[in-house]
Amino acid sequence: MNIEKDIEQFSSNFNININFNYSLKSLNWFNIGGKAKVFFKAETLNDLSKFMRFFGNKINFFILGAGSNILVKDSGFDGVAIKLGKSFSNISLLNDETIIAGSAALDHKVSNFAKDNDIGGLEFLSCIPGSIGGGIHMNSGCYGTEFKDILLSVQAIDTNGNILTIPASTINFEYRKNNLAKDLIFLSASLKGHKKGKKDVEKKINFLREKKSLTQPSQIKTGGSTFKNPKNQTQKKVWELINEIIPKNKIFGDAAISDKHSNFFVNKKNATYGQMKKLIDYVRSEIEKETGIKLDLEIEIIG
Repeated sequence: MNIEKDIEQFSSNFNININFNYSLKSLNWFNIGGKAKVFFKAETLNDLSKFMRFFGNKINFFILGAGSNILVKDSGFDGVAIKLGKSFSNISLLNDETIIAGSAALDHKVSNFAKDNDIGGLEFLSCIPGSIGGGIHMNSGCYGTEFKDILLSVQAIDTNGNILTIPASTINFEYRKNNLAKDLIFLSASLKGHKKGKKDVEKKINFLREKKSLTQPSQIKTGGSTFKNPKNQTQKKVWELINEIIPKNKIFGDAAISDKHSNFFVNKKNATYGQMKKLIDYVRSEIEKETGIKLDLEIEIIG
């Protein structure tokens, strides 16, 4: 069976726009990588549900969120990149302490929405450069709070096109991961905060953003934290290990270590996947050689 031809026929039959050999380079923060064989931007839940019913169990796919924490191979992705459209980025109130956020909604926009509605507890989202769906997938967090601390439930679609509501109490969250099936596509989430005056929420957001701006690079091509902190192996943070062992000026082509935060690797100009992967492998190898500590990637490699 030629899946690409079948997808092309599906696109024509249902008048759903699907692209082929589509560049992913401009859709990720590193600005690195090749093309996806198929690129499907799902504008509605109906379109997504149809697509999954037809192809969910026949294709290799990944969900492209804000692109803030991925590294795409130069050879691209031999499958379907699925991106959720605007209808998946709605944000609304369920009650005066609970927010319903589409999985494509950006974290900082949800934080601002909470502020505007006098809801506290979601301020940390202002410092996470991604989408709600990606945050659930990674159990993202910063400054002592993670997604697991605010999630009430998540709505998802499976590879058969079935829509599920999953209570957070049934999900096993750990540091930067959870036990949900990797082929679930998150649609929306119920997020729990608490009543708090707008000025106090704004004060906390500004405090966290200021803290972030002093320690993390911005306005550059980076994938955020490269490695997870090796919590089970040492008390030290990854950036401390890198500072101690790796020369700050170590580069491979245009792949470099940020001057501001050594766990942030940056594309200085036109870095390739190969150059960034060499830098990752070098840092990983040198730290294991010196300390015996094995680092796990926080960024996700696509391809």
